[in-house]
Amino acid sequence: MDIEKAVAGLDLPRKVRLLTGSALFALHPEPEIGLAPLKLSDGPTGVRGAELRGGTIACVLPNATLLAQHWDVALAREVGEVLADEAAAQQVHVVLGPTINLHRTALGGRLFEAYSEDPLLTGTIAAAYVRGLQDKGIAATPKHYVANESETERRTASMVLDEKTLREVYLLPFEIVVEDSSPWAIMAAYNNVNGIPATEHTELVEGVLKGEWGFDGLVMSDWFATKSTAASANGGLDLVMPGPGGPWEDELVKAVRAGEVAGSVIDDHLRRLLLLASRTGAFGEQRSWPQDLPAPDSPLRREQLRRFAAGGMTVLKNSGVLPLQESRVALIGRHAIDTVAQGGGSAGVRPPHVISIADGLTSRLGDRVSVVDGVEIRARYAAPAAGVLKDVRATTYDADGEVLATRDMEIAELAAFGGWAQGAASIEVSGEVVLDEPTRMLVGVRGFGDWTIDVAGRQHTALLAWANGIVEEALLKPPHWTAEVLLSPGDRITARVREASALVGLITQPVPLAPADVIGAAARAAREADVAVVVVGLTEEQETEGFDKTTLALPGEQDALVAAVAAAAKHTVVVVNAATPVLMPWLAQVDAVLWAGLPGQEAGDAVAAALLGDIEPAGRLVTTFPRSDADALPLIPSDGELVYSEGTAIGYRGASEPLFWFGHGLGYTTWEYGDAQASTVDDVLVSVSVELTNTGGRSGREVVQVYLRPRDEPVRLVGFAVADVEAGRTVRVEVPCDARVQRVWSDGWHPLTGGEVLIARGLGDVRVTLPAEQE
Repeated sequence: MDIEKAVAGLDLPRKVRLLTGSALFALHPEPEIGLAPLKLSDGPTGVRGAELRGGTIACVLPNATLLAQHWDVALAREVGEVLADEAAAQQVHVVLGPTINLHRTALGGRLFEAYSEDPLLTGTIAAAYVRGLQDKGIAATPKHYVANESETERRTASMVLDEKTLREVYLLPFEIVVEDSSPWAIMAAYNNVNGIPATEHTELVEGVLKGEWGFDGLVMSDWFATKSTAASANGGLDLVMPGPGGPWEDELVKAVRAGEVAGSVIDDHLRRLLLLASRTGAFGEQRSWPQDLPAPDSPLRREQLRRFAAGGMTVLKNSGVLPLQESRVALIGRHAIDTVAQGGGSAGVRPPHVISIADGLTSRLGDRVSVVDGVEIRARYAAPAAGVLKDVRATTYDADGEVLATRDMEIAELAAFGGWAQGAASIEVSGEVVLDEPTRMLVGVRGFGDWTIDVAGRQHTALLAWANGIVEEALLKPPHWTAEVLLSPGDRITARVREASALVGLITQPVPLAPADVIGAAARAAREADVAVVVVGLTEEQETEGFDKTTLALPGEQDALVAAVAAAAKHTVVVVNAATPVLMPWLAQVDAVLWAGLPGQEAGDAVAAALLGDIEPAGRLVTTFPRSDADALPLIPSDGELVYSEGTAIGYRGASEPLFWFGHGLGYTTWEYGDAQASTVDDVLVSVSVELTNTGGRSGREVVQVYLRPRDEPVRLVGFAVADVEAGRTVRVEVPCDARVQRVWSDGWHPLTGGEVLIARGLGDVRVTLPAEQE
């Protein structure tokens, strides 16, 4: 159907109605013009659907940093294709991703969801991901535009940065993705930029995004981010999410009639919305949804996700103990048993399964593996994993106590906000404990509200008050109440909560042991094995939307655990189940470190494949690892402002002797760099070619990285390429170099001149240096 005809056929109230969501993740239909409802879903690492907890089973991919550690455009596109299929299976038109904000500081809580600290790597990987989605008719939504690099006070803080820094660093990934992949939507951020809300920043949205770059897609708000009516409508925002309600609707109609917003502005917003609907098959001729897509736990998907995870893992240190060959392995650590597959927040997805590292390695090595639990890793208790409780049910009630709905659940946790339980006066969650014999357990509830708890016939009450009304706290840091109880097989736990605000769930877990006892048992197991594999890391408490970190240290007594095991074991391998940098005070004491990220649903099988060498962990770091907390830029705003005082010297550009450089990664073979040549056009580096020899004993993948070190400007990545080379073979690798990182902003763009070209395996291992200007 013709967009102009559709726009002309609607009156003002109906036009404006379409510019606010109809629900948390849906848009209004308008049958008269042939517009069907559009469905949206969060989706950086999996297409969750409309439920915040316990919704549709979907693939959980490795997190964004782990995917980016491949430095592989083809793989990023394949990731987008998988997510497009996942979206189509749920009849979702728009995926809210990728997240292309930068890793400005390692203390950022949401870094796990974003690709890297480098604008070129981020933009290039994101553009391929967008093409993978949109070539299958699913809209991508790069986010969050712009300078949304911290979670602290994210809804109110103003990011203060000069135009040079904004242009050269933080706008650049968006510029690359717009130019190279033409995304159909972009999401505006919560934060202010130099005092102006991103949702009403005329200069950045109308001027740069839609004007200079020619972006023809739709700009939507982040959820509940829009702070005004006329200013946001005039500033270039096209869609307010979620709905119904918000600052537009009736108020925007009034603003148009009062002359504060021109009718032509509304028409432009509507054209962009209808173009999005047309592109995704919701306007005019309706799309048909495929019925034969691979299931999230199908052999095809499991192979893809295992490869996505294992191939991006990074060998940070290796004295020769990896790949594993010893026959007796002591596998130690809570992360080995309770492996963290994904981060917290809106990226969360309900997987078909999560393979623990213990299960993955045991499935390969059998009884040669002994598994030993580790120290506590969480400050807040999580909902019990599947298998701890059975016959789990949730029931919602109205104010009169009448049942509204009942559902069987896999885990004893659900969202009271944004899901099927929203609007209930009270919610009941129950489950039967799975035990072989009477056991003392820690039992309780999590989530704000007025609780009544029945544990095997014994009554308890708990009032967990929600004082500040902050949605992030209600969803991501719910309070908890626990009691130590003797439970018997068949006992049932039933909890009912009134005035629930967001997340509700049960807690059922063994009573924690003293750290000294746990560490002692781990050291004894390590002493008896040929090699000890200690798995440590972070959880969704640190890797999360809504909150930043206050330290890079591993939580709990994990550092002490590693030190004790390393002192006892013949050989020690540390596997780090985390997406973002951690401190490693034990680094000199261990033989190898494998950076495993948040590996998604196939986590354990992927880690086993990497440790045993079935798949080379050929990843290269996408973030510079600081040596101490003091080396990481702080994230706490002062008087509502967060000043980007480092300017363009973000990450490796301003680093000095970090723990690990950006681009670092050893893989499982060795490399020699030979003859290199640079090609320039008008003093701009166009490409670099280099002879590359695999000097090791097995096939491997190398990531050839090209950096420019200009005069009077920070070093920057200008190109990269991957090469798969058999043992003993020599190939010539061509690395295209991007002109968009070879310029500086000063009242307009100007080319960089002079300096050196560095061909490297990461900035800590430069192999060839060439002059930037060729004769």
